[in-house]
Amino acid sequence: MKNYFLLLCFFSISLFGQHILPLRERAALIDEIQKERIEKLLPDLMQEQNLDMWVLITREYNEDPVVKTLLPPTWLNARRRTILVFSKTKEGVDAVAITRYNFGKNIRSIWNKEEQPDQWKALADYIQNQNPKRIGVNISEHYGLADGLAKTDHDGMMQALPARFQKRVVSAETLAVRWIETRTPREMTLFSQLVEITHDIISEAFSTKVITPGVTTTEDVVWWMREKVLSLGLETWFHPTVDVQRTGNSDLYAFDGKSKFDVILPGDLVHCDFGITYLTLNTDCQELAYVLKPEETEAPDFLKEALQQGNAVQDHLTDHFKTGRTGNETLGMAIAESKAAGLRPQIYTHPLGLYGHSAGTTFGMWDAQEGVPGSGEHPLYENTVYAIELNAKVFLPEWDKDIRVMLEEAGYFGPNGFRYVNGRQTQLMLIGDKTPHLE
Repeated sequence: MKNYFLLLCFFSISLFGQHILPLRERAALIDEIQKERIEKLLPDLMQEQNLDMWVLITREYNEDPVVKTLLPPTWLNARRRTILVFSKTKEGVDAVAITRYNFGKNIRSIWNKEEQPDQWKALADYIQNQNPKRIGVNISEHYGLADGLAKTDHDGMMQALPARFQKRVVSAETLAVRWIETRTPREMTLFSQLVEITHDIISEAFSTKVITPGVTTTEDVVWWMREKVLSLGLETWFHPTVDVQRTGNSDLYAFDGKSKFDVILPGDLVHCDFGITYLTLNTDCQELAYVLKPEETEAPDFLKEALQQGNAVQDHLTDHFKTGRTGNETLGMAIAESKAAGLRPQIYTHPLGLYGHSAGTTFGMWDAQEGVPGSGEHPLYENTVYAIELNAKVFLPEWDKDIRVMLEEAGYFGPNGFRYVNGRQTQLMLIGDKTPHLE
């Protein structure tokens, strides 16, 4: 028992510097967040989308992405066939489960299998009793995250419903997107901390604590980042990448498989793409560092100026964020304005939150700079977060080549406009920076 106590204390102390909660406290907080979202956010979204009922049906190991955002923190998967029903009421939303078990603390089960053995019949009886005019289900052409209703479950529901109720079933695509994309004030407080942790890990990775120039490879740094996240009790939602750009290589070298295994050298421009998951939220961040040569104390001016061009493209994009404006419209304005300023932009900004590549409006893709059908036509709403992901191609005479200034930072759009969740990179990190008291 004593050894267990000491281990627990060590675990808590080792994480305290990063302000990361133990699993039990995380679970309690996630329960509170979900309760708040169901009781305070969902009624407004259902009213906004003119839906009286929202039916989510899923099965174990084949979870609807929306159901995954509602999973109780002590559940890693749905159980058997899980049916959740949200009904709009005068007081808000009644959340029930047509399941053998309560769906965690926030959604009670109303199905008694002994009284009604047929789960589909139990669902149909409940729907008829509620008598909704419009019943939303998760089917969508443009959003995989809003298309979670499997054909088998769709057929089971429709076959159980009387014809007059079948006619009331409609796509809940926009409601599903709005649920996934909308952040509450509490979530935004947590998001700021999550991005801070992300920045701290990148800052440590891009230092001589991790990198020995001439020895350490880009792949070494990638696996250090994975191990670091694991040691903090967190997860990555995608495998990180680290690459380099340097004189003598093409501007596409950073996208070449060889750069993913290159030895990091003095004079390199080092880039990472990295994101973590914590308290149901996700980050997605790309930052840059310069490896100082022995005689250098700062990055060359031409690289500093290149970073400024990347920042300028960011500004041309986010300055056009406006409620109700679509991603395609904003993208067109940002690209036109950037090019008019002499920049060479490529913009591929996406929603960020409950998923890394989340639901919401899309501001281009790397191979769709003219706009994205479907998701790019979704309007921009307040209280949403985006990974401001893009690059600026910059010609460096000193290297006799183009480089790409690849940046990505979490940005929040709210009632007061746009802001970065926890700042953005405006200066290159320096690998091998001298200790301040030494000359």
